[in-house]
Amino acid sequence: MKKNILIFFFVIIGILIIYNFKDHNQKRAIEACVAGSKTLEKPMTASEARIFCEKQIKNN
Repeated sequence: MKKNILIFFFVIIGILIIYNFKDHNQKRAIEACVAGSKTLEKPMTASEARIFCEKQIKNN
């Protein structure tokens, strides 16, 4: 019984960790795109760059 409770506890902790980090790669890609958009010919504000990058990443 005690072993089953421990397994259940670790499964719940694992699910919470996965849930918290599920968008980590997408956020990093958007941040990299925003940083890279500063080198474009057409200057953008930070909010415009973020919106542009989110659209581009979601399309791919």
